[in-house]
Amino acid sequence: MSSQCEVIGKQAAGAPLGFFERYLTLWVFLCIIGGTLLGLYAPTAAQAVGALEIAQVNIPVGLLIWVMIIPMLMKIDFRAIGEVYQQRAGLGVTLSINWLIKPFTMAFLAWLFLRHVFEGWLPAEQIDSYVAGLILLGAAPCTAMVFVWSNLCNGNANFTLTQVAINDLVMVFAFAPIVALLLGVSSIPVPWDTLLLSVVMYIVIPLAIAQFIRARLLRRGDAALQAVLARIGPFSILALLATLVLLFSFQGQTIVAQPLIIALLAVPILLQTLFIAALGYWMCRQLKVRHDIAGPAAMIGASNFFELAVAVAIALYGFNSGAALATVVGVLIEVPVMLWLVRMVNNSKGWYERAPAQG
Repeated sequence: MSSQCEVIGKQAAGAPLGFFERYLTLWVFLCIIGGTLLGLYAPTAAQAVGALEIAQVNIPVGLLIWVMIIPMLMKIDFRAIGEVYQQRAGLGVTLSINWLIKPFTMAFLAWLFLRHVFEGWLPAEQIDSYVAGLILLGAAPCTAMVFVWSNLCNGNANFTLTQVAINDLVMVFAFAPIVALLLGVSSIPVPWDTLLLSVVMYIVIPLAIAQFIRARLLRRGDAALQAVLARIGPFSILALLATLVLLFSFQGQTIVAQPLIIALLAVPILLQTLFIAALGYWMCRQLKVRHDIAGPAAMIGASNFFELAVAVAIALYGFNSGAALATVVGVLIEVPVMLWLVRMVNNSKGWYERAPAQG
């Protein structure tokens, strides 16, 4: 179980929290500051690590994501995967929010804030590009990181894998038409190398590794599996914090050079993330979906497939464009915001499981 879940569980049981667990929010803040300073004062090292990528997929970050998601993938029991059909309401929430609501609310918020509310503070020649970047960010749901968020809120592993697989399949057919519609562009270049590499690197390979380890451990009994999961849990949160340091180090100079623009771009992204998570969570509660299904169902839409968004932004508008910057801002705020949402989902479990008021 993840450190965030352990915090909730220990609080409920009255067990004392460790120093690391008690100040998790502080560690997140320090990692953001540390990563920014690293990018500012050691830019060569940060850029060297940032350049270790294939098809816009950063290899060091990808390996850290493996450390984060393999514990979740080890919980998947393929013998019980058919039971996910009983949770089709959760899948319905996921699909409807991700493909019928999320891209359009992001387009609306981008139009409202960037073209109207913040218009006077943004460079006029870049506003169209910023709007395009936010639309790209909101047009595709998360893949790998949803395993992290699901694990942190004690989500159902089988359901999480199924919803990721279904959304990836829909994304192959729906991403380009939706983006083309919202951007008014006749042809959207789909970076198939980024899409396919992300699926292989973030789902296929770690799932194979996790299931191999699971099978070996289960030969010694379920207790052996649970003991290993308990021991490796803290490494997941350490990998998450290390990822945070890397992401902010890659953009340290940009953050210092354009703090106002980054802050303004973050506002619609933040509002979109909170709204989509709240809507998904509320819909699941209204449909009486189990809490361990509602968590991942809400998180997949709130989180974004940033590798795909960045790749398309660069292909359409260029590496130094406002669109590319807007997608990067989404990357920067995702981890701290999603950690806060995980805490809200965990803390609201009692409210969620009470029957919604009738009438």
